[in-house]
Amino acid sequence: MTYLQAIRFLDSFVNYEKISNWTYKKSIKLKRIQSLLDQIGNPQNVLKCVHVAGSKGKGSTCAFIANILRYSGFKVGLYTSPHLVDFRERIRILEPEVSKYQSVKESGRRSDGGSRDFEGMISRNDLVDLVQRVKPDIKVYNKKSKFGPLTFFEVYTALAFLYFKEQDVDFVVLETGMGGRLDATNVVDPYVCVLTPISYEHTQKLGNTLSKIAFEKAGIIKGRKVTKLQSHKETRIRCKGVKVSGCQKVNVISAPQEKEAMGVFEERCAKNKAELIKIKENDFRDLKVNLIGDHQKINAACAVEAVKALSCYGIKIKDEDIRKGLLATRWPCRCEVVSKNPLFILDGAQNSASVKVLINAIKKNFKYKSVILILGISDDKDIEGICRQLNNFADTVVVTKANNPRAADPQRLAKYFSQKNILLTKNTRMAKNKALKIAEKGDLILVTGSLFVTGEFKKI
Repeated sequence: MTYLQAIRFLDSFVNYEKISNWTYKKSIKLKRIQSLLDQIGNPQNVLKCVHVAGSKGKGSTCAFIANILRYSGFKVGLYTSPHLVDFRERIRILEPEVSKYQSVKESGRRSDGGSRDFEGMISRNDLVDLVQRVKPDIKVYNKKSKFGPLTFFEVYTALAFLYFKEQDVDFVVLETGMGGRLDATNVVDPYVCVLTPISYEHTQKLGNTLSKIAFEKAGIIKGRKVTKLQSHKETRIRCKGVKVSGCQKVNVISAPQEKEAMGVFEERCAKNKAELIKIKENDFRDLKVNLIGDHQKINAACAVEAVKALSCYGIKIKDEDIRKGLLATRWPCRCEVVSKNPLFILDGAQNSASVKVLINAIKKNFKYKSVILILGISDDKDIEGICRQLNNFADTVVVTKANNPRAADPQRLAKYFSQKNILLTKNTRMAKNKALKIAEKGDLILVTGSLFVTGEFKKI
């Protein structure tokens, strides 16, 4: 099998990231991926997972956790979504104790075609090998499935579990796709759960209240099925002198939440006898990170509490390793400066709450004369809410669309901006050229509204 053939096979599955009109509860079935995993030996059952759900900051929080663990001497699998340029970005392995000052070549684990932004992503050869071996099982499964055909996300998640097991990682940090309760990642028995800030997102799928959205996210909180690390893993924990012990409760870390959402988490934790640890302002005020924005300190605080919660299993994380891990963390397209002349910033904010946080971060951290906004949004997002936040911030608006079936028509976006210089473009390349043409000295160009849009800008 060639790499192109592997891609075509993966692309043959329905991909809800490219479709807007589908029913969440009817289309997503946790039993579907569980049945597939049963067929390939349940690789997820031997993985020690930190599971992260939420509306904002999931990816950044996962990256912080993974980097702290790797600086603590562990080999860490990292599974995130969506991707920006290459879907191999979703499956990564961070080797232990790699200095942030080392080059891509020196780090010892670089996939072909990769970049420093996505260190350790699965190589083409490894992905081809996985697909080739699992393809027969998937074909057999789809023929006899009682729960309908597998989706792209389900197949890719199963491949990730198998890869992490075979690569013998110490920990896996998992980001949920959508929601949590029915998400394909929710087949794991996590050692720690993390809930990042909850806000209005995917309301057509998850519900139109914070409590309904929080209910879906809280689905990752489960009572423990095992009380100690698997015996064959106990002998190979990489931090010398660590005695691995059992833990009767799952520790659940929550970022500051609206009362409505926190109430749901408290109820879920009580029901499942989980320990809820709430992040407070004092927990993140003094943290030092290289990602821009105060919201990233909240994400970092969640990460710190998550790794500290592993002490329940006898795993002690040193303060110095936490400091190094936080400072080393990179997470592209989150208030990322890709050019200083002109000042060019990419941020994948895709709901009104994230956009509000983004605007505050830019006002606090940058000096600029005027703002040229390049905006593209998926058609199932809160378009009105996002545009309302940006209307009084941007001086010029260049509306565009990603090369994705879910992308909203630029004309639909334009109508939400009043008394602005509005420029309509058909694609992101045209939008980039328009913005650069009109930018003057001291201007700031901001690309936002969708990770699909910012991902295309990373590519071009």
